[in-house]
Amino acid sequence: MKHSTLIFLLIMLMSMIGASSFAYDIAVENADGVTIYYSYINDGKELEVVGADPYSENVVIPEEVTYMNRTRKVTSIGNRAYSNYGKLTSVTIPNSVTYIGNQAFYQCDNLTSVTIGNSVTSIGSEAFFYCHSLTSVIIPNSVTDIGNQAFYECSSLTSVTIPNSVTSIGSWAFYDCI
Repeated sequence: MKHSTLIFLLIMLMSMIGASSFAYDIAVENADGVTIYYSYINDGKELEVVGADPYSENVVIPEEVTYMNRTRKVTSIGNRAYSNYGKLTSVTIPNSVTYIGNQAFYQCDNLTSVTIGNSVTSIGSEAFFYCHSLTSVIIPNSVTDIGNQAFYECSSLTSVTIPNSVTSIGSWAFYDCI
């Protein structure tokens, strides 16, 4: 095997391993049996979702999580938290969450349903990029900012409700939403 081919294969293997790993502080199983991974934010007073069981189909993110006898509010969904989760079909984001991170649901090909809580103020860049099965989105009145390419190539998207509260829509936010 040529040296360049071996290096290429090694780089590909390393990128695949990195794509599925993430750092987290705690892992908590929900009442529905789905394990969600969190990182502490704001001096440990709040939690950010950083991932979940990659085979999850329906995820309901809780408003608060109790771990080691301490309850913390879930206030954000981190960058790439559910990126490339091919089995994910629906997600419910609670009213406690204020931010959906960049590429949070990037390329979740089977994602058909998203419920966004009434406290979200910002939807990050590429948050729902390539979610080809997503059919409708209701953006709550709390949202003021929709990032660049947030719903890029959501080719099944037929209905979007954007409230008057939105003051900024990034470039290509709804590109190729036929």
